[in-house]
Amino acid sequence: MTGFHEVQFPFAVALGARGGPRRRTEIVTLGSGREERNSPWAQSRREWNAGPGVKSLDDLHTLIAFFEARRGRLHGFRFRDPLDHKSCAPSAALSATDQVLGTGDGSTTEYSLVKHYVSGDHNHVRTIAKPVEGSVRVALDGVELGAPDFVVDPATGVVSFAAPPPGGGVITAGFLFDCPVRFDTDALDISLDAFGAGEAGAVPLIELRL
Repeated sequence: MTGFHEVQFPFAVALGARGGPRRRTEIVTLGSGREERNSPWAQSRREWNAGPGVKSLDDLHTLIAFFEARRGRLHGFRFRDPLDHKSCAPSAALSATDQVLGTGDGSTTEYSLVKHYVSGDHNHVRTIAKPVEGSVRVALDGVELGAPDFVVDPATGVVSFAAPPPGGGVITAGFLFDCPVRFDTDALDISLDAFGAGEAGAVPLIELRL
């Protein structure tokens, strides 16, 4: 992707970030009082404020350097969401069977990493484009595969198999991942308090659609 740097936002600052997924829903209220609801977005778009994560002068120094190197809003980068960066629950260990990527058809060799968000009978599928390099584990019909059998592009999240998975074979994976974002401002609002600690105002980050 043009204008994207494969570098991670400072995790120490990210730990204090606030935010999460945002949806866009259009609501029309009819004369009867009933509603018609529609969403023009198939996927949510995540937003964070990383300002609360700045706890020290060193954090502030790191943030300024990162901001300047990205040229403000010009270049995207990786952001590790403290609450949602694993293919499994936060307290669970990664497994090669965490997420179903698809079913083999005997000819397709490439499958995208995805994460399923399940609640009741409903399931939302999110494409994962920025896996953490070296973290991806893949299985076919529950049997974990070794590195010669597949490769993963950490810049796109595409899993490429050396040979097409057989028809009906269930392909699963477990992984860590980052979210592609950019700064949503071209100016940092920073200050130094009386005790010599750094403080940043709003440091908005917004997810990029790749």
